[in-house]
Amino acid sequence: MSKYLYSHDVSDEVRRKVRLFVILVGVCFLALGVRVWYLQILKGENFETLSENNRVRLVSLPSFRGKILDRNGNVLASIRPSYNLYVTPEDAGNLNQTLRALHRHLKFDIDRVLEDARQSRPFKPVLVRADIDRDVVSFIEENNRLLPGVQIKVEPLRNYLYDNLASHLMGYLGEISEARLEAMRQADYMMGDMIGQYGLELFYESELTGKKGYKEIEVDVAGRQLRTLRKLTPQSGRNLVLTLDFELQKKMEALMTGTEEEPIIGSAIAMDVTNGEILAIVSKPNFNPNLFARGITRDEWKQMQSDPHKPLQNRAVNSVYPPASTYKIVVAHAALEEGVIKPEDTVHCPGFFTFGRGKGRFHCWKRAGHGDMTLHDALVQSCDVYFYQVGYNLGVDRIAKYARQFGLGDFTQVRMIGERPGLVPTVKWKTTSNRGLWLPGDTIAATIGQGYNLVTPIQQVRLVAAVANGGTLFRPILIRQVKDKDNQIIAASQPEVVGQIPAQTDSLTLIRKALFGVVNEKEGTGRRARLRKIKVAGKTGTAQVVSLSAISEYKEKEDIPFEFRDHAWFVGFAPYENPKIAVAVILEHGGSGGKVAAPLVRQIINAYDKLNPLEKPTTPDGLPPEMAGSTVRDSGSAAREDT
Repeated sequence: MSKYLYSHDVSDEVRRKVRLFVILVGVCFLALGVRVWYLQILKGENFETLSENNRVRLVSLPSFRGKILDRNGNVLASIRPSYNLYVTPEDAGNLNQTLRALHRHLKFDIDRVLEDARQSRPFKPVLVRADIDRDVVSFIEENNRLLPGVQIKVEPLRNYLYDNLASHLMGYLGEISEARLEAMRQADYMMGDMIGQYGLELFYESELTGKKGYKEIEVDVAGRQLRTLRKLTPQSGRNLVLTLDFELQKKMEALMTGTEEEPIIGSAIAMDVTNGEILAIVSKPNFNPNLFARGITRDEWKQMQSDPHKPLQNRAVNSVYPPASTYKIVVAHAALEEGVIKPEDTVHCPGFFTFGRGKGRFHCWKRAGHGDMTLHDALVQSCDVYFYQVGYNLGVDRIAKYARQFGLGDFTQVRMIGERPGLVPTVKWKTTSNRGLWLPGDTIAATIGQGYNLVTPIQQVRLVAAVANGGTLFRPILIRQVKDKDNQIIAASQPEVVGQIPAQTDSLTLIRKALFGVVNEKEGTGRRARLRKIKVAGKTGTAQVVSLSAISEYKEKEDIPFEFRDHAWFVGFAPYENPKIAVAVILEHGGSGGKVAAPLVRQIINAYDKLNPLEKPTTPDGLPPEMAGSTVRDSGSAAREDT
């Protein structure tokens, strides 16, 4: 009986163990089955992609950005090969250790690379540093087995052949931002791509950028390329042919350089008066766009941002200044057209102008006075009192009407980013801008281009070009042609007239004669712009930037702080009888327009004549026939100052 019971107990225990074993095996197989289902079914496509990426990768091939050339075919911006250092985090193993090893031989921002790596897609190379030198390239190639995930790509880099030349016009490239990438999601861009950020590079981004290519490559376990499987060649962008003349631009850049102790701050523009083409455009100080192309450092960017002279500011279109005595051109035209004066009428200048029972007094720049002045004399000698009287009789609103006909107070529509319209003040403008009531003194200040008047250099060169060509306002043109990579013309610009200065009288002819006298007559304020073989006409201007009381304590002009000194203007054209070129120069805190701006315009016109010979004078002394025989002082004589 006991033996039976013992045998029965053993059988039940075995059964329990077998049952537990079967359950355990079943659970294991079930877990394996679930895992197989998870890996093969649920995550199969994802793992297949990762596996394929580990062996075959799709690499983007950058497009070749279009060239920028001058009107004569000189290349100003192109591309050059650049050795760029990348790291693929998934292939690098210990990314921190790899980056530290690289940092011993190459300076770069480790934190920035780590942040980019965290945000990048799997197996996407992260840029460590662009445009590395050949010594670093040699080190990487010699130690590539010890630097897993590190690779060097030879990629096209934007290259501005003449560094700072026309930098504000050319602009620069920079890495695309997340916001801009989101806004351009339909375009062929991705994080890390370089895109136009300023100047023509920004304005004509769609023309200059090409179309990317791609290639499939097979890699080993360390991410090193084994072979190329397929390749789609990138397409080049289109080329821009500018209206600029490289040689003239280079000369103007040199003239506007100054010295290290006294750098020139300002702008100079040369325009073809017959069609509005910009022949040269300078803004100083400038910058080197190659710094941005290779990747500007934080220190370099901070230095530019903190520079008090603002090298990134395009003074040709972004800066506004009082037009000073150049505005007398507008007032003279308005007075003639409105019948307020006749050419032969005279105004006596005792050196000051009074109004309001003699309580208000405004001085002429010539304290001793000019005596009796006709319109011609007043423009030639820049008599303030004459224009005080004439402008006071006109009223500011009538002056403003004619200023707008000259294109002031509005955009010129030049294709440059950040253009400002300037300001032509009126009675309504002052009252609606919470500046109080318009006062008689405001009108008097406005007549000589002071007070609230503001203009840009691009407006000024177009104004004097319109005077030269008989009253036609052109839209300033910067691009002559757009060409494809095979040099075939895709688009070509045409002169675009945006306004015509109405003239019921011969006012523009009278003004042109007076502007010739400014440069060529004995008492002219712009004699330093005179050339013996070319007839130059123009107008000086010296813009006051602070009140006279603010500088009254300084006995000598050299003692006046730089930021308190006057701005120097000169606007002119040549040749007088058959105008081809108009020039406007503004020198911030440069002093007298006749002393410092006029000589620059003389040299610019002379440089243009050497490149494109202008018509020579028909009389021995360079005067037009109606002025032949007049007494003319040599251009080296000391010029009078005007304000």
